[in-house]
Amino acid sequence: MDFELSEEHRMLKDLVARFVRDELMPLEAGVLAREAEGKGLALEPGEHARLDAKARELGLFGLDAPEDVGGSDLPMMAMVGVEEEIGRCMTPYTLPPDSPNLRMLMQTVNEQQRVAYLAPYVAGETVSAIGISEPGAGSDPAAMTTRAVRDGDDWVINGRKIWISRADHADFTILMAVTDSEKRARGGISAFLVDKGTPGFNVLRRIPMIGGAYTYEIALEDCRVEGWKLLGQEGAGFAPMQTRLGTRRIQMAAWSIGMAQRALEMVIEYAPQRKTFGVPLSERQAVQFWVSEAATKIHAARLMTYDCAWKLDQGRDVRNEISMIKWFATEMAWETVDRAMQAFGAMGMTKELPLQLMAAKLRTMRIYDGATEIHKWVVARNLLGTRK
Repeated sequence: MDFELSEEHRMLKDLVARFVRDELMPLEAGVLAREAEGKGLALEPGEHARLDAKARELGLFGLDAPEDVGGSDLPMMAMVGVEEEIGRCMTPYTLPPDSPNLRMLMQTVNEQQRVAYLAPYVAGETVSAIGISEPGAGSDPAAMTTRAVRDGDDWVINGRKIWISRADHADFTILMAVTDSEKRARGGISAFLVDKGTPGFNVLRRIPMIGGAYTYEIALEDCRVEGWKLLGQEGAGFAPMQTRLGTRRIQMAAWSIGMAQRALEMVIEYAPQRKTFGVPLSERQAVQFWVSEAATKIHAARLMTYDCAWKLDQGRDVRNEISMIKWFATEMAWETVDRAMQAFGAMGMTKELPLQLMAAKLRTMRIYDGATEIHKWVVARNLLGTRK
């Protein structure tokens, strides 16, 4: 078991680090300023287009996508290194296409869907969203009530979805719905590809989230979807959805490591310069302990995340490990960033530093894709053999 990246994957990580340094970091000050003015966290269209062009030029599109649709088919181990570097910067950019929805599509598309959806997505020509959570079914997706009913060759979908990123402009949304109310999570949940502009797919409201981000609530009102846009097999949507969620959780762990590492580096640079009562912060035992504990926990989180990714690449069952790294890494980074803000004093409370955006992002990540408490319960349930 070797948790050192191969030379090829280390070179990729270094390339992404340079992309972050040269392309993303210069945009961060503008992102901070816009968010401070209440204009949200999104990049300007021109900024996003330039980043896409540069990423494409560097060969950073479709890193973990299949080769037959233009991807590089990289393992999860390599993607952990990539996502850690991306996580260091608060410029809101993800290398196309976003891995969670990509991996769900990879697991489920038929040949027609491969051509119509997967290939354009890998090429960066389309944007996707996913609708899982509902107003009454967040942490327990098996409790969803959105229904899809056959009508001839089509499906008609009715229900509500909430907390959807990009729902207002995504070219297509992967929509989860109940197709058998008796089986539900055990063979009664299906996935559908719903195109932008489909009648009955209604964006109800934009929900402002902390840290300048937005999610959306949608209503499905007799939303008619052609039969060939059933993603995968009828009733077999729950497992691919878990693949998608697991990918996002690994991604979040890597982002958390990146944020924590940067916050730690900021403290290490600042502490010797800042004096209180004539003594540098770097000589204060409290700050020394913060630095030591952060470095140790970042190291542990990084090893745990590589371990999980390595096992996943080996085809092993990593449900426990995914829950472990999701809660441990996000909570570790939350603590590290909070202590960095404390070390910076009043400056740490300003919107001039990226620390406050890190804190806001981590606060949402402690909820998104399974709250910390849910993941702790899942691990305990699996180990103790208990059920709710």
